[in-house]
Amino acid sequence: MWELLPPRVRLIGAPCLSEHIARQIAQDVERFCNGLPRPLEAYILATYGIDLASEYAGLRVKNPFGKASGQLSLATHQIERDAAAGLGFVILKTVIAQDSSGEQSMREWAIHETRMLVEPIRGRMAEEGWTVTWKGRGWFDTFAAYRHFFAESIGAGQAADMLVVPSVKYHLPGGQETFWKEEEYSFTTLRLLETWIEACGNQPMPLEKDFSPTLAGDERATQQARIGEWLKAVPGLIHRAAPGKVRVGLKIFNTLFEDDFQLHMLDSVHRARPDEDRADFLVYANRLFDPAKKFEDKVGVAYGGPDLSDRNLAVLEKFLSSRSNADRLGELPLSATGDIHSGRIAAEYLLRGASTLQMHTIFQLPNGQFSMQTGSKTEKALHHLLFHPQEGLIAWLLDLKQRFGWEQAMNVHQMAEWCRKNWKNAVEELS
Repeated sequence: MWELLPPRVRLIGAPCLSEHIARQIAQDVERFCNGLPRPLEAYILATYGIDLASEYAGLRVKNPFGKASGQLSLATHQIERDAAAGLGFVILKTVIAQDSSGEQSMREWAIHETRMLVEPIRGRMAEEGWTVTWKGRGWFDTFAAYRHFFAESIGAGQAADMLVVPSVKYHLPGGQETFWKEEEYSFTTLRLLETWIEACGNQPMPLEKDFSPTLAGDERATQQARIGEWLKAVPGLIHRAAPGKVRVGLKIFNTLFEDDFQLHMLDSVHRARPDEDRADFLVYANRLFDPAKKFEDKVGVAYGGPDLSDRNLAVLEKFLSSRSNADRLGELPLSATGDIHSGRIAAEYLLRGASTLQMHTIFQLPNGQFSMQTGSKTEKALHHLLFHPQEGLIAWLLDLKQRFGWEQAMNVHQMAEWCRKNWKNAVEELS
């Protein structure tokens, strides 16, 4: 098991707020216990001077909060509920790529979920948190059914200004394979693009290439050189299927190797040529993998909790610290994921350059973990993430605005860009 080296920069204690603002947030927590204000973003801008707008894959999102690909984004009614609650974007359940004959090289990931278990977890630093365990992996129904689901989800999202994004697991060479099944890349990408164009016109389609956390326990991922080949080749294979029409995001996974290799992965995707061989954005980083943990009849499962956010934040800050000012200007846009259970953790990812935030576990927590007792889990999560007096994003963005002297008109995307470009100054201010 890799060594956990916790992040150096943390937001400790309570956010520094004026008495007036602290009182306003406390009032809003109670005021909105039965329903969020509508429109949410307009209320927060008018009341607190915070513009929640951001960008995902170069496309505008009304707020930075999204649902990560998984068991909670595989049915249209789930997407409709998220749109009604006010999420900024949703990543659909990962579909397993296929060629024109229907063959899937990664079909072992097309497993129907049987049961999800939400349970407390204690991190290695003794911090308490939550994790969700399940056996299901990717989309288990037909590709035609996924395209229909994609189309319905886009429609539900458009009605509420919520971006909907497909996630795909394409062929990755394993064992003695020395070739790429390029038809999987071209066929799957083009068919998804057809669905997108019917609904969205010629606007480029964002797409996440899923490097599943379960890859960490697969023989494909036992060699560092092989993983490097994947990161180098995959963006070009997707881009060449539809030049200029798809924005490719690589969802980097947490390997079983030490942090130095995580840094190497981040460095390698940034060193790619700025053309079709380079990703358009990154998602960092999905769940940890425990090869010894057992769930039902399966040994080796992915997990989350405090160790996940500790590792992700530590790797991202090491990466930023290793980059020159010129390097940071060319860094890829970042969408963060991993144990985002509070606005404080969201702000810590933002400090490391993340302009959007993807979550999964928080939408499954017991109702007792939320102060809002009506509405969907998505709405309860947004209430907690934004308005909590000590842990909410509103409080922490106001704190950071004051510390860093941010301009009043900056939105969340611009805040994340500032943090990335001024990382060393931010570290000095927070130390």
